[in-house]
Amino acid sequence: MVHTRWRSGVSLRPPSVVEHLRVHAASPDPTTAGKANTSMSSAVPSFSSLGVPETLVRSLTASGITEPFPIQTATLPDTLGGRDVLGRGRTGSGKTLAFSLPMVARLAASKAPRKAARPRGLVLAPTRELATQIAATLEPLAKAERLSLTVVFGGVSQNKQVSALNGGVDILVACPGRLEDLLNQRLLTLDGVEITVLDEADHMADLGFLPGVKRIMDKTPKQGQRMLFSATLDNGVDQLVKRYLSNPLTHSVDSAESPVAKMTHHVLAVHDAESKRLVVNELASGTGRRVLFTRTKHQAKKLAKQLTAAGIPAVDLHGNLSQPARERNLAAFSSGDVRVLCATDIAARGIHVDDIELVVHVDPPAEHKAYLHRSGRTARAGSAGDVVTVMLPEQAGDVKTLTRLAKITVTPQRVGPGSPVTAALVGEVAPVVMPAAEPVSVPQPRSAGAGGAAGAARGPRGGGRRRHSGAGAAGAPSGGGQASRSSGGRSGGSGSGGRPARAPQGGSTTVYSSSTGGRSGAVEMSRGAASGRRRSR
Repeated sequence: MVHTRWRSGVSLRPPSVVEHLRVHAASPDPTTAGKANTSMSSAVPSFSSLGVPETLVRSLTASGITEPFPIQTATLPDTLGGRDVLGRGRTGSGKTLAFSLPMVARLAASKAPRKAARPRGLVLAPTRELATQIAATLEPLAKAERLSLTVVFGGVSQNKQVSALNGGVDILVACPGRLEDLLNQRLLTLDGVEITVLDEADHMADLGFLPGVKRIMDKTPKQGQRMLFSATLDNGVDQLVKRYLSNPLTHSVDSAESPVAKMTHHVLAVHDAESKRLVVNELASGTGRRVLFTRTKHQAKKLAKQLTAAGIPAVDLHGNLSQPARERNLAAFSSGDVRVLCATDIAARGIHVDDIELVVHVDPPAEHKAYLHRSGRTARAGSAGDVVTVMLPEQAGDVKTLTRLAKITVTPQRVGPGSPVTAALVGEVAPVVMPAAEPVSVPQPRSAGAGGAAGAARGPRGGGRRRHSGAGAAGAPSGGGQASRSSGGRSGGSGSGGRPARAPQGGSTTVYSSSTGGRSGAVEMSRGAASGRRRSR
């Protein structure tokens, strides 16, 4: 639960993540016949010229945001004027600011009294992570206008959420499931809502939330302003538009079906499961941020453990994690303490983290929309990014169909461990010298085989030779240990075959726990590195 009361000076726990991703404007979608469609101007005016109050302009400037993006430029004159708006565009197109600015500006101007358990602004989001990040975008804006804000979602106790609502709230960001629970218990009312936003409506449809969304929307005043943002209008989203939006203006940016120009796609064909494991380890070993997608929660958890055991600190993100663990792992990845995130499709949408240079489809998704949403975590803000699909022989037909439907043209390349193709994708892997420390025992990974090294592969660009054990651990020659660098500190891997790896000058590696333990691997990694630095002084 996240609750902010600006007068008491309490701030949101998650780091503020403000969407600042630029996309090229596209023409309005012709399927919305009968609606007022407005194309996006190529010129970039100022926020002030679009009608944003100076209080909020100063808040944006303090956050480093000085120019609006296409969907903001197109929608703000209408939304600030109270019009209903349908915004079409992929995740990361700037939609959060597009609805946050008019919501805060109009609620501040209305000066309606704040009442207990009776919010005036409502934002519905499909996942806890997206709800939290929306709240982080709203945070400085609401603070500038002295508005209160709270977030409600499932997976945690409702007691603090109810207490926050009873204290009076202007803006409520909510996931449909928990909000319906609270409504059914009569712990709040929506009859005071002046502005309602449905974000990622198509994702809510994919998750089966539309019936609940309709029940929630039926409890809000019909005369209120409504904004709906969605990448597509399928799976019943068009019914929401017709039923709840009044003569909406439609604005479009690149849809989820449109490939990003600066995104380079690769299909790496591997011989068998063992080759796949080694190639995935190599892809994870670079210095930049990367997201590795798996189909199942179990595989995401297992992969994060394997990579961490191999000296590549990683955290996982999936539905089986508790809410505190999800927040902790995502914060570690967002801050750069850990540079590898192993995730299910829960991270495919609504997760806004800058500078992700590589997305790896460890398990190809079941359908092309998921492929595009996953891939959309990279190549943002005008930056280039690579997307890799690791393909086993039996997956060739499915991957061919997947890329065709996603309108991606790519020729599969056959690779194995140590392939120059993989090395080029990984980039530089800088060896890290561990600080001198008291010797500690490095336990043998549970999955380690007794046979020692199963093969050797040359590490990419200066990483030295890397030995792969039967357990997936990686070590450098002479017991040096394969090392992976993170901004939170320095880390080393276990030696080949589970033997302890010695750091130079008689020091020992620091052992970091997996992300799925009692505390996240990111936290343990940072603390272990800090401890090592203190000893070395």
